[in-house]
Amino acid sequence: MSQLQFSNVGKQFNGNVWAVKDFNLNIANGEFVSFLGPSGCGKTTTLRMIAGLEENTHGVIQFDSDIVSDPQNRKFLPPEKRNVGMMFQSYAVWPHMNVFENVAYPLKFQKLDKSAVQTEVQKVLKTVELDGLENRKPNELSGGQQQRVALARGLVMKPRILLLDEPLSNLDAKLREKMRRDIRDIQKKLKLTLVYVTHDQKEAFQMSDRVVVMNKGQIEQVGTPLEIQSSPKTAFVKDFVEIGQL
Repeated sequence: MSQLQFSNVGKQFNGNVWAVKDFNLNIANGEFVSFLGPSGCGKTTTLRMIAGLEENTHGVIQFDSDIVSDPQNRKFLPPEKRNVGMMFQSYAVWPHMNVFENVAYPLKFQKLDKSAVQTEVQKVLKTVELDGLENRKPNELSGGQQQRVALARGLVMKPRILLLDEPLSNLDAKLREKMRRDIRDIQKKLKLTLVYVTHDQKEAFQMSDRVVVMNKGQIEQVGTPLEIQSSPKTAFVKDFVEIGQL
């Protein structure tokens, strides 16, 4: 069964400007799917519509059997009720909080007792290999460690879907390569449904079960990395893949 479903989803601005149009896609439980395309193609807008940070103006977004957004029927579930984790391009860690406090922050809204919070935070810190750094402030961490704090904060709430928006673009090449492997390993270990936004072909093809190539707000092709690379179905995908291989 599909965990995330888009049916003719669109986002229209100012009456006639489409950021996303006629977006149809099913994402299975536990699948790693990347939205790949150039800047301005609509991939981040689509991610934000999943999170509820943007409202789609057309179509239906559904989690399992639950409709979370259907503008025609005036249905919209706010972000805090979707149980979706999100990791942004910027680290977005609070400088006045230590590692433990940053990661524990989403649990404040679940009204857990202190021992339960301690258990959940320690569990996720171990998963992202930050155990032992609980009392450090962000300025005492490397860029990669700060990125892991942001990832842990997204994981601690046990989201039904985890969304990552260009999360590695601020890291150097060597660290970016390691984080790619680590994110993929964590996703497999936890059997997470993960949607990943990137403009980096290598990133998308290395990490994903399937890739959604987007252009001008619409889907050009959906397929496995091998299918996209070996059998591009449109001129845009063919040119895009060839440029990425230069």
